[in-house]
Amino acid sequence: MSTVLIGEILSGLMFFGVIATLLIGFPVAFALAGTSLFFALIGWMLGAFDPSNFGALASRYVGFMTNEVLVAVPLFIFMGVVLEKSQIAVQLLTTMGRVFGSIRGGLAFSVIFVGALLAASTGVVGATVVTMGLISLPAMLKARYDPKLACGVICASGTLGQIIPPSTVLIFMGDMLAGINAQVQMSKGNFAPDPVSVGDLFAGAMIPGLLLVGLYLLYTIYKAITDPESCPATPVPENERAGLIREVLTALVPPLALIVCVLGSILGGIATPTESASVGAVGAMLLAILRGRFNFRLVREAALSTATITSMVFVILLGASVFSIVFRMMGGDAMVHEFLSDLPGGMHGALIAVMLVMFVLGFILDTFEIIFIVIPITAPVLLNLGVDPVWLGVLVGVNLQTSFLTPPFGFSLFYLRGVAPPEIRTGQIYKGVVPFVALQVVAIALTISIPALATWLPGVIYR
Repeated sequence: MSTVLIGEILSGLMFFGVIATLLIGFPVAFALAGTSLFFALIGWMLGAFDPSNFGALASRYVGFMTNEVLVAVPLFIFMGVVLEKSQIAVQLLTTMGRVFGSIRGGLAFSVIFVGALLAASTGVVGATVVTMGLISLPAMLKARYDPKLACGVICASGTLGQIIPPSTVLIFMGDMLAGINAQVQMSKGNFAPDPVSVGDLFAGAMIPGLLLVGLYLLYTIYKAITDPESCPATPVPENERAGLIREVLTALVPPLALIVCVLGSILGGIATPTESASVGAVGAMLLAILRGRFNFRLVREAALSTATITSMVFVILLGASVFSIVFRMMGGDAMVHEFLSDLPGGMHGALIAVMLVMFVLGFILDTFEIIFIVIPITAPVLLNLGVDPVWLGVLVGVNLQTSFLTPPFGFSLFYLRGVAPPEIRTGQIYKGVVPFVALQVVAIALTISIPALATWLPGVIYR
């Protein structure tokens, strides 16, 4: 047996070995790096891997630490944590609940609307789901909403931060796809390719993100018409309507102003994502000051949360770098290229196959685990086949929504389970998210069928 074939077999086994170690419960970064080192040792003993390849790790790690684009990650996380701790979400939920309460499904509409708004201003999925679960779920149950619908709406709306900018996932994917696209284009002889930026992905994700919001609203309207008892109206008493307009303005204007400043500066080409993230972090603190909640304790808790989340993500990234080097140097990329290229349907067949793999992995893996493992393996092949990098990044972003919602390991399900009242059964949460997972599949299908949903806006803004 040739060393090339041995390397390809080992790289395939390593992929499944990583998934197996994650399912056993090993920490992600250690599972990625440890499993890769184990198979690298076997490959070295069989002549299929040269340990000198690990010499590239040092430059990669230095590159991560000096990458100005990735500096936006902790800044956006800090912005989201400050906004969450300053009770912006609480005020939005209570106010929008009163605004939409007089119509059937009104509380569900308010949850979807607030979920989209928080996604564009905080992007912290866990905090959004927990906050809406603590505030909206009891109110919806008290209004005699179907528990399954209430849980599904909260979980789905809380995960919109994965696709609606500023999304930390899109920042990492933008940086990864920029490098991969440059390598692919140079291999084709194009030494001056059109650059791919995080701003491109942010712009590309806007329409699909709003499409998901629209699908959620349409499903809620459908339930209100066909099953009105599942989402009854909760009219606001006459004596409580006074001052509602001023309350709406007070709740909406500050976060909307922050969204316009942050996303508007990126999409308008005024500032880079990193610069806009710093504006967002300062703006979040200003909003906390205006609400009278700014103090040293808030800043300390926000800084600790930011450091914890950022460290977790970057440690996974470092472990994924070891996996990527071992996989590529043992010939795994050639195996993947051959497999995807031989699929029927050409470019679209390969793209659909990768989307299916990611969808299945979403049942058992976290968002960052998926992108750090799958993107370096499959993106070079897909871009070489002619897939637009922005289109690919947005498709992956929409697809990764499912990793937060699909049983048994969907994180949003666990977040809601942790704060839901005792009468809510886990089975009701699982059943409640099924229609919304189906809606996300519809969104993926539409984005595959109509690439302009992802590529039109970046083309208008940046070309």
